[in-house]
Amino acid sequence: MSARPHEDRSPAAPGPVDRAAGDGTAGTGTDGAHPAHPALPDEAVRLARRWLERTSGGETRRERSTTRRLAALVGSPEGLELAVRFVDRVARPRDVRVAARELARLTGTPGAAAFLGPADRVLLAAGARVAPALPGVVVPAARRRLRALVGHLVVDDGPALARHLAATRADGYRLNLNLLGEAVLGEHEATARLARVRALVERPDVDYVSVKVSAVASQLSPWDFDGSVDRVVERLLPLYEAAARHGTFVNLDMEEYRDLALTVRVFERLASHPPLAQAAAGIALQAYLPDAAAAYDEIAEVARRRVTAGGAPLKVRLVKGANLAMERVEAELHGWPQAPYPTKADVDAAYLRLVDRSLRPERTAALRVGVASHNVFHVAAAHLLAQQRGVSEALDVEMLQGMAPAQARAVRDDVGSVLLYTPVVAPDEFDVAVSYLVRRLEENAAGENFLHAAFADAGGDAMDGQERAFRDAWEARDRVSTTPRRGTAAPVPPARPGEAVADAAGTDPATPARPGEAFANVPDTDPATPEGRRWAREVVARDVAPAPGAVVAGAAADVDALVERARGAADAWASTDPSVRATALRAVARALEEARTDLVAVMVHEAGKTVAEADPEVSEAVDFARYYAERAQELADGHVPGARFRPRGVTVVTPPWNFPVAIPVGSVLAALAAGSPVLVKPAPATPLCARVAMAAVRAGLDAVGAPADVLTVVLCPEGDVGRRLVTHPAVARVLLTGSIETARAFASWREDLDVLAETSGKNALVITPSADVDLAVADLVRSAFGHAGQKCSAASLAILVGSAGTDERLRHQLADAVSSLRVGHGQDLGTVMGPVVEPAQGKLLRALTTLDPGEEWLVAPRQVDTAGRLWTPGVKHGVAPGSWFHRTECFGPVLGIMRARDLEEAIAWQNAVAFGLTGGLHSLDEAEIATWLERVEVGNAYVNRHTTGAVVRRQPFGGWKASVVGPGAKAGGPHYVAQLGDWSDAPDVPQDDDAWLAWARDDDARVWAQDLGAEHDPSGLHVEENVLRYRPVPHLTVRAGDGARPAAVARVVHAARTAGVPTTVSDVAVEGHADFAARVRAGAVTGRVRVVGDAPGLRAAAAEQVGAVTVLDAPVLASASRELLTVVREQAVSRTRHRFGHVTDPVRRATP
Repeated sequence: MSARPHEDRSPAAPGPVDRAAGDGTAGTGTDGAHPAHPALPDEAVRLARRWLERTSGGETRRERSTTRRLAALVGSPEGLELAVRFVDRVARPRDVRVAARELARLTGTPGAAAFLGPADRVLLAAGARVAPALPGVVVPAARRRLRALVGHLVVDDGPALARHLAATRADGYRLNLNLLGEAVLGEHEATARLARVRALVERPDVDYVSVKVSAVASQLSPWDFDGSVDRVVERLLPLYEAAARHGTFVNLDMEEYRDLALTVRVFERLASHPPLAQAAAGIALQAYLPDAAAAYDEIAEVARRRVTAGGAPLKVRLVKGANLAMERVEAELHGWPQAPYPTKADVDAAYLRLVDRSLRPERTAALRVGVASHNVFHVAAAHLLAQQRGVSEALDVEMLQGMAPAQARAVRDDVGSVLLYTPVVAPDEFDVAVSYLVRRLEENAAGENFLHAAFADAGGDAMDGQERAFRDAWEARDRVSTTPRRGTAAPVPPARPGEAVADAAGTDPATPARPGEAFANVPDTDPATPEGRRWAREVVARDVAPAPGAVVAGAAADVDALVERARGAADAWASTDPSVRATALRAVARALEEARTDLVAVMVHEAGKTVAEADPEVSEAVDFARYYAERAQELADGHVPGARFRPRGVTVVTPPWNFPVAIPVGSVLAALAAGSPVLVKPAPATPLCARVAMAAVRAGLDAVGAPADVLTVVLCPEGDVGRRLVTHPAVARVLLTGSIETARAFASWREDLDVLAETSGKNALVITPSADVDLAVADLVRSAFGHAGQKCSAASLAILVGSAGTDERLRHQLADAVSSLRVGHGQDLGTVMGPVVEPAQGKLLRALTTLDPGEEWLVAPRQVDTAGRLWTPGVKHGVAPGSWFHRTECFGPVLGIMRARDLEEAIAWQNAVAFGLTGGLHSLDEAEIATWLERVEVGNAYVNRHTTGAVVRRQPFGGWKASVVGPGAKAGGPHYVAQLGDWSDAPDVPQDDDAWLAWARDDDARVWAQDLGAEHDPSGLHVEENVLRYRPVPHLTVRAGDGARPAAVARVVHAARTAGVPTTVSDVAVEGHADFAARVRAGAVTGRVRVVGDAPGLRAAAAEQVGAVTVLDAPVLASASRELLTVVREQAVSRTRHRFGHVTDPVRRATP
């Protein structure tokens, strides 16, 4: 489970690597005996203006055409959108029919005038009309034209490369070649990518190549810093040795903040390797990261030691930063501070600070400097600064291939040479350039960007603004902070004995929530920070003792005594004001946060989880506490118009072992919020996890003086004693997370028991030909094999639609990614997939070892330990519709592949299972997305993202069909707590039947219009839509039993009609109780049955059809906020809204 809106849990880390470098202060800028000349800014402006004049006057006709096109593009949001869609939707898809469909949809797009010239607009219109009929002709032609339009930005890695290298070198430029491609998913891909980089390195016409750590090793765990360094160094050593033999410079590049420390350490290891002492090598640093200052100091020290020992100097390439949009995505989704500086002014100042500090003789003797920028004011400052200090030979001016060639010539003529950063892509893999092109387009569309200003107004007001920005940045360079912005989010320190426990927001729990104070998800621990990684090492080495307070019940009499104690606390807890119960839950949130280290450690050791899986579970538990505190306050009289809530009885919680902290905590806290005492029986496989979690809950309750017996941890065997706990007559309800078989057993044991269960799932991820294959495979692997597939939300089926089912690239990427997953125990921070909780048996063993007719292993699983708990993941293709694996939840590391003719068939297969928990779709086709969202039968729907990791409030969790037992409110959603008690009409509701019914009808209209009939996205993220919506149930059976009021029957029918739900009324006067119960028992009645009056025998009959029939027999209410919930199903839809950080549809939906 992932996280979320920010709250720091400890001070920010002081540096980019595990041993912090630098003091985190801004420094002096003058740094000794080489201050910049006071007149330098004026001189730099004069030189920059001269370059701009030369640029304007020196453009060729073709360059002017390109400049005009880029100027129109970056000045028009519509033009940018069209360009991104054309690159992403027409150039990328492997299926020409998909590309043709997207091309046809571009006709009449407003941005065409910006992106295309008149001739190309005519070609676009003609191609769009013809493309659906002749996709094999039109699409290749459109792609060739696109390559012609962007060919100056990206170079083919084919025969044309040699010609390009020779021509560019003849013009006085050098080239830094970067083989394009995103982070590799598997080891085969990593090996192939590295081989292609090596081929570049060994070419006689290549002397400079860039490579990223994420391109040479797959499945790197950010928690396993030392192990990741070793793996990457092992991969890169042969490359660097080959480069040294061929005299090729190798630049270690980076994009993502999380790779900063890894990249610096790898570079240090390689630069310090004795056989590479004379190798030409460098590293890129991104100035938009405050951490770059300390990283520079560390690299400078590495270079100094190397030169002192007789080695060759190194080089640092200073860039502004090329991944800002994705860093913002990462920050928003996880609730972490944005790693880069928040303003362009800060970035510019930080960049000039690095330029100033690096261009000094005492530094350049060991560390050359590459100033990579198109901002000619900054380039001019660097050039003049180097001249003043006598270090010009140590300075390289660097620019982007093709971005502003006339500008590069103007600069080259004065500085002597310019190094061009040149993206290279294989002719048959142009789609891998999509992310690079999208980033460049997005970057240059930003109003503060220098090239945006240059394209828009080379000599006017825009340049005046750029000059002012340069002068301000130069003045501020010594003041800009170099303290890392990303805090570590390590656990908060525990309170001292006797000290009041504050909640996680830092307030005393006795203090009520402030008016308007909004819920915010707590962030997970950040593995990109040194403190976070050190904490993880402590976690996996930590032993956690069993927490006190659990009670052993060895016999039924022990259970009876415990239930009576809980019942004795019921009246006091029920009469406690909801605001006080909310205060208690906020104290619990703080206590859980304090226990994070112990909770993660016990999950690693007992449940076999990795830190990456366990840490977000603690965040989820904290979120439950805070969110349910708010829901508790909503139970106060007067909050829900026309309805009044009263707590009822004792609750038993029977949680699972796969989420041994978050689920028991969430269930327990929901019941406590609703005013019910709780007895929680830990899962037999993970009792220690539950005990440590409940000790934290107990600490929070004690902080506000809650009765001792409102929470009891019961350790009892599964047989008769466990059954007595469930069936005790004083137990009002059981909250179960487990199999549908367990839910059926509980319901059959006692017909008047309320069983509310989240049960099984057989979840599929549909991948259409319109999908981004790289993203789809990455999300599929994460969804299928996180926690070894032991999640009810896990994707155990992938349904490939049309040509996706025969896509060899998809097939090979999936096999490569799955076979590259590192399997081991959670104590090893390098483990990606941990063990199964117990030796494989039954359905899971069959799935791991047996192929049914037509099935074949794409990746065959293997048992790798003697105990039967460690298995490599398996993928079987050829799974047939209706087969055993299609319909059976196996709960482990096995993925089945199905191939559907079209989306209609894929949806039919996805819906054909008894369950409806989670489901996913990977497609960039808006029509496909709309169709799927309209028809898929799941409680949690995910579009273009992974299908696991539901976050409280953001993606309330719970399923449809047999995946849910009970009323169906989602855990972590707005209605979960409210279903755990009794509701009645409020005193202000009219008593007369006619007036009562009229009031209810009016309330239906109001609530449907304002709430349940609308979609809500309370999280309000920019890059991800998270909508909670209410879908009509397929059908409602109204059972009018003994004493049913006609007005109540009419009220139920009106609620159904409001939601668009067809109804069937079964009246006891026509169909007796026995006859109706017989039909229910036989499966002739399915779905929801709304009971009006009394219906003896109905619950017992429905117990034989748990998962197929839901009996709702609470009193019929006038309040639409309550009654309308009986005729709708909650559905959470989570949809990625960005492409490589570019938000494709920024329109927000309604929020409450």
